[in-house]
Amino acid sequence: MTPDKTRRVLTLSTLWPNAANPRFGTFVAQSVEALQAGSHWQPTVINPIGLPPLTVGPYKALSAAAVDGKERGIEIYRPTFRLLPKFGGRFNPGQIVRAALPLARRLHAQQPFDLVDAQFFYPDGPAAMRIAQELGLPFSAKARGADIHYWGARSYGRKALLETADKAAGVLAVCEALADDMTALGMERGKITVHYTGLDRDRFRPLGHTMLRQRIAGELGVPIGENDELVVTVGALIARKGQELVIRALAGLPAAQLLLVGQGEDDASLRKLSKDSGVADRVHFLGSVDHDLLPPILSAADVMVLPSTSEGLANAWIEALACGTPIVITDAGGAREVVTGPEAGVIVARTVRALREGIRLVIDRKYSPQVVAASVDGFSWEANGAALADYYDRLLAT
Repeated sequence: MTPDKTRRVLTLSTLWPNAANPRFGTFVAQSVEALQAGSHWQPTVINPIGLPPLTVGPYKALSAAAVDGKERGIEIYRPTFRLLPKFGGRFNPGQIVRAALPLARRLHAQQPFDLVDAQFFYPDGPAAMRIAQELGLPFSAKARGADIHYWGARSYGRKALLETADKAAGVLAVCEALADDMTALGMERGKITVHYTGLDRDRFRPLGHTMLRQRIAGELGVPIGENDELVVTVGALIARKGQELVIRALAGLPAAQLLLVGQGEDDASLRKLSKDSGVADRVHFLGSVDHDLLPPILSAADVMVLPSTSEGLANAWIEALACGTPIVITDAGGAREVVTGPEAGVIVARTVRALREGIRLVIDRKYSPQVVAASVDGFSWEANGAALADYYDRLLAT
């Protein structure tokens, strides 16, 4: 039974699934849905969608997806704001305010909010700050990784991040390591609360290997033998995630097949690299797969590899481990908060040789899926939602 709703939060998030991108920001939606289902807080979501002056190509579908609706008991509003791809980063907070503030005022007048919350630190955080100021409300912002590392490296971004943190009632970080990075940037450590990601434990769990690889091979249309070593990488195909290194490492793993789950701007260059490295027949680009297919893929794999240069705390790490699949990752973000023992896998240097040796080590260890899955027993969306509700309550109590 859903608890009675006695508090209301206006959630601002540019990260949220829509009809054009149903997998975009699902971890944000799941957290807010858990808050709504398990606490006295009722969220209302404003999901601003950025569109360029000409809505062509993928932006045409995104424009069509900018519709309001009620999803899982939560009202979702999708105003559009003017976006200048690749060049307009400094202007996005102001553009979001221009698009969302009239809506926020109307919703607040109809039924007052208690709090404004941004689910991404930039551009959402500065925009939430200005909206909260206009409504006379306290606000919070959550840091997830790239929003701090990417925008914090730009003078205007760092200035906006620090002003947001200074004026916020409190801020969240997805792991202790990110909280440390935020402190090093100049944020007050006492304002930062660590809020770990959640996990759908019914979906992500070890699945029996009997016929599993045959099922995956059939559904994906890729050749996977029962005796093949199966390596999976889950993440956007961008330089930061390091798929290039995994492909290069594959040359020294002749019995391995590599499944790349994700899409992104490096797709073409990674395909060329696979061909040039002589491993194109063993590298399989799956794109964005249906979420119901991801647990079988992870359960069927011997190892999930993600050699990122930077992270907060990657959901892919937690989901792989929950499926009983050990991970080989680099020392980025909250890696040491996840790989706390050998049962979870290994942390390696970000080199081809170290990556290949780590993969070899993990495959040869013959991990117990149940033991691996137990390493993330503390993660659930229920716990995530409860922690978020408690954090909100503490903000209003101060």
